[in-house]
Amino acid sequence: MEVSSHSLDLLRVHGITYDIGIFTNLTQDHLDYHVTMENYRLAKKRLFLSSKTCISNIDDPAGMFMIDKAQNKVTYGIKNSGKYTAKDIKLNTSSVEYKVVYPNGKADILVHIPGEFSVYNSLAAVSCTLELGIDIKYIKEGLNKLKSVEGRFEVLDNGGKDFTIVLDYAHTPDSLDNIIRTARGFARGRIVTIFGCGGDRDKKKRPIMGEIAGNKSDFTIITSDNPRTEDPLEIIRQIEQGIKKTLGEYICIENRKEAIRYALSNARKDDFILLAGKGHETYQEINHVKYHFDEKEVVKELLKEI
Repeated sequence: MEVSSHSLDLLRVHGITYDIGIFTNLTQDHLDYHVTMENYRLAKKRLFLSSKTCISNIDDPAGMFMIDKAQNKVTYGIKNSGKYTAKDIKLNTSSVEYKVVYPNGKADILVHIPGEFSVYNSLAAVSCTLELGIDIKYIKEGLNKLKSVEGRFEVLDNGGKDFTIVLDYAHTPDSLDNIIRTARGFARGRIVTIFGCGGDRDKKKRPIMGEIAGNKSDFTIITSDNPRTEDPLEIIRQIEQGIKKTLGEYICIENRKEAIRYALSNARKDDFILLAGKGHETYQEINHVKYHFDEKEVVKELLKEI
């Protein structure tokens, strides 16, 4: 299960003891509620005060802080050696491969989801399942069978066009940075990023994400996400403050469908078009109303028109 920082801070899960708690990373998000990163960090730490075994990503700066009070500490990492360490990593266009090294052995892992984040996520799963006593043979089989996660680096049907379209839920500075870096690893043409930021949420991350997109993408289309009760044009203006600090080319198109239309209509050979922020969501929330908006359907419809 996922235990949110909100539920920990509001004591919704007070009294629950977890057999295993896993810390993956700490990046800016939810500051509309927590206000400061320190409050956010302390809220997350509550999980590890209620866990019998605490597993933590030792590569994250907050990794050891999260588990410093734990009786049974378990670490995993890529850059730093933990109890479970990924070695000989190969980042491919449609998968990741690595060797997990642990106290009683080592094993080759293959996961059919690209990107360094897939190494970290699967390594956390390997650490957890080995701690539970599950045989590495079955862990390898399970990870190998995993083909994709809906809305997470999901490659869409391009209708026979000569460019790539990928859907991803990236909606924080760290996740946007990660997904563009992953795309850069194998994109043959331009990286065109389409994204916005949600309304009634952390406003501080908006210019940060604009700057990331401007620095990491070849072209950015700033659009609307779930504006909720905020003015979508004001959200776009705040994102624009960040992208203006870069040399990145961009355009602002508030209507998300029209933003996607613009990207597909102006796509060049070998372009990598990244639809970031919505992922698996099938709606757009505007002034308390959820309107049906499935980007897979939108892309399919627009490709036929084009």
